[in-house]
Amino acid sequence: MRSVEVFHYDAFSKEPHKGNPAGVVLDGDKLTEDQMQEIAFKVGFNETAFPVMSEAADLGIRFFTPGHEMNLCGHATMATVYALKTKGLLGEKTELTIETRAGILPVKLHSTANKEIIITMNQAAPIFEAFHGSKRDLAHSIGLEEADIHDTLPILYGSTGTWTLLVPIKHLEAFRRMKPQNEDFPSILKEIPKSSVHPFSLETYDEEADMHARHFSSPYSGTIEDAVTGTASGVMGAYYAEYIRKDRKEALKLVVEQGNEIGKNGRVGVQVSENGELYNIQITGSAVFVNELNIMIND
Repeated sequence: MRSVEVFHYDAFSKEPHKGNPAGVVLDGDKLTEDQMQEIAFKVGFNETAFPVMSEAADLGIRFFTPGHEMNLCGHATMATVYALKTKGLLGEKTELTIETRAGILPVKLHSTANKEIIITMNQAAPIFEAFHGSKRDLAHSIGLEEADIHDTLPILYGSTGTWTLLVPIKHLEAFRRMKPQNEDFPSILKEIPKSSVHPFSLETYDEEADMHARHFSSPYSGTIEDAVTGTASGVMGAYYAEYIRKDRKEALKLVVEQGNEIGKNGRVGVQVSENGELYNIQITGSAVFVNELNIMIND
């Protein structure tokens, strides 16, 4: 057995314990895939990230839930880049490329007048797939009734690197009634059984936010709910651009709030621009250091 140091950061927040927790292990190249999975399981966060060497980009990042490896994770990317920058491992770099299982993604950093580090990451081009399952069963699987689901906006699977089911909800008050039955998701999400579920609304707590959301994990991931979700916020921005906005002339800048119902208060900036028939998606946020964990693993 040996000890591995895991740095705990909260992403999409400037205040500890109000964002989305992610573990970051800086010596990923010294670990096997099984050891990475063991660490992620023992840490228990929705994702733990492992920066590794890359021949195709400035660095690679591998992402693990307690249950399996993910193609991409927005909040863990934010946490990893923030960790590398604040620990002096990026030097003076303000732009870098990151190799993920969802492709090579560019990231930009800039510092505010208050010396806060703001990180902007590109996501993969958004894709959507239709949901043909039962709206009634879907509503019940998150503790709601079918009448709570929006009448005219579509329910769609969306991905900018990781699949989630986007479920438009009529009113904000419904989010406090939600009680996910994650084990029911695969039988309802027949098209993409390993997808997570991401209910959202155009009603918000913060008048400066544009959308509100919760994010319920696939039962295969080993977690129940994600506090503040970067990848889902990105594809939600593409959904907004395609199905909600009225003016298609200008690029979109949105603020997504998430986590309020579980004692969090995260914010994700989402930028959407058009590139021919495709959307370019960027998400913006920061992170904050919380503490260090020492995890014992099999050597």
